[in-house]
Amino acid sequence: MSIVAALIRDAKGRVLLVRKAGTRAFMQPGGKREAGEDDLAALDRELSEELGCSVVAGSAIPLGEFRAPAANETDRDVAAALYAVAIEGTAQPLAEIAEILWFDPHRPPDVDLAPLTRDHILPLSRVQAGR
Repeated sequence: MSIVAALIRDAKGRVLLVRKAGTRAFMQPGGKREAGEDDLAALDRELSEELGCSVVAGSAIPLGEFRAPAANETDRDVAAALYAVAIEGTAQPLAEIAEILWFDPHRPPDVDLAPLTRDHILPLSRVQAGR
């Protein structure tokens, strides 16, 4: 499964994570591209639908593509194109999002994390924050 995902930080360096309804694992906001969408259009649409915010124009920085086992689909992998973005508006859980969490990537997790988030994105966010 191919998706686009966002690495969003607040002024304190915390990373925005979401948990979909009916699931346990927190992950990056984002989702699947619709027909004809490029990565940034899909990411902006997903953030609008799921969190009620939008990508600040010109803020997207591509961080790479990452693969990991899917958090909510047994025996499937997810391949994510990851972008660091700034957002406009206040993120709030909408659509299929049950909960949001501003997570300190430097602290041990006290919640379930999706493999992609745990193994790739949070370690990357710690390196990026050190710059």
